[in-house]
Amino acid sequence: MVMTDEDQALECARTAEQNDAFRHQRPGGGQGKWVYTTAVDDKGGEFVAACMSAVMAYDDFTEENDPYGTHEMGSMEVMGEKVWWKIDLYNRAYDTGSPAPTSLADTRCVLTILFPSDY
Repeated sequence: MVMTDEDQALECARTAEQNDAFRHQRPGGGQGKWVYTTAVDDKGGEFVAACMSAVMAYDDFTEENDPYGTHEMGSMEVMGEKVWWKIDLYNRAYDTGSPAPTSLADTRCVLTILFPSDY
């Protein structure tokens, strides 16, 4: 089945809405999990908590940094450090990509907080 431009736009909008809803939840709840790299963890609990709060509050999406409108990645400064976050969509077993990314029944999110140097 070939998706029309309108279908693709609707899917991107639905994905953005779901990503935002997941990101605004308290970490550990809902349809997935939050993780962070060892380098982020090494900065200490206060830094990790500040990163999580910043990710939850993030809303600086533009055409330049979110070209598909899916709200799956962001970049910000936390306590003087450049931090990235990224949402990946997995199947329910977390062992491959989601077969139906806009289906909450079939998809689990993994939000990773990292430094650019971790990428």
